[in-house]
Amino acid sequence: MSINEAVDWALDLGGGTRVALIQAGTFRSDAGTLFGPVPRILWNGLVTDEIDEEHRLLQALNCLLVETPAGRVLVETGIGERLTDKVREMRRYQGPAIVPALREAGVDPETVDIVAMSHLHFDHAGGLLLADGSRAFPRATIVAQRAEWEIALGDNSRLVASYDQPEIRLVRDWGEESAAEGEREVLPGVSVVPTGGHSAGHQAIVVRGTGPGARTLAFFGDLFMRPWAANPRWVTSFDDFPLDSVDVKGSLFARAADQGWTLALSHESKTPIGRLVRDRDRFRYEAS
Repeated sequence: MSINEAVDWALDLGGGTRVALIQAGTFRSDAGTLFGPVPRILWNGLVTDEIDEEHRLLQALNCLLVETPAGRVLVETGIGERLTDKVREMRRYQGPAIVPALREAGVDPETVDIVAMSHLHFDHAGGLLLADGSRAFPRATIVAQRAEWEIALGDNSRLVASYDQPEIRLVRDWGEESAAEGEREVLPGVSVVPTGGHSAGHQAIVVRGTGPGARTLAFFGDLFMRPWAANPRWVTSFDDFPLDSVDVKGSLFARAADQGWTLALSHESKTPIGRLVRDRDRFRYEAS
């Protein structure tokens, strides 16, 4: 099956490689936590149109489908279907999960060859299983960093707070058999690049086209959730290693800006695709 026009956005990178954005619903998250150490006086005006009565922001669950001559890669899986009504209401989770979203876009989940995860937090790895507990992508291998599996299944109460450990244990064997240990090209032109920062095993996904006019697209996971994160010093309270986030954002963002990469943001609902430009000692996000 080929991708149809129901996707939220798509781009040909060159050489038969195409990337499509598929939003697997939305949820709400605490505004103060998303801005971490940044004073409210600096960010309040950025979110007046979306902050709710409980001071939460609307977070999209952005996934990417990468089609290459060598196969299909799904980046992220969203929250998925395996949550209680209580949790669904608490998080204000709405919209289609990743599998029905893929089907609406004309994609059979059984045709996915690789699921590349930026990390394993509940809002990124929740769609690996269907409601009945079966594999959502039965032919696929999962590619996340081995360090991420170790942290997700660890016993540090601060570090595991954003993981759904019972669910992670159900997919442990499936995921650990293909875990990455450092940078890896998972298919020709599609690479995972360790970053750390947001979590110990967090990774970026970089997709490169080939041939005349080839383009590069990068997904920096939760190092770049929303447009304001273009400032490397603006990190969230969800970041387990915030100083590492600041450092790696500076270096990755410089490459993206200088080389003209297209970027997909992990949780932006309105303007999820854009690019970075240098702005004094920081960067500025410009939506496409």
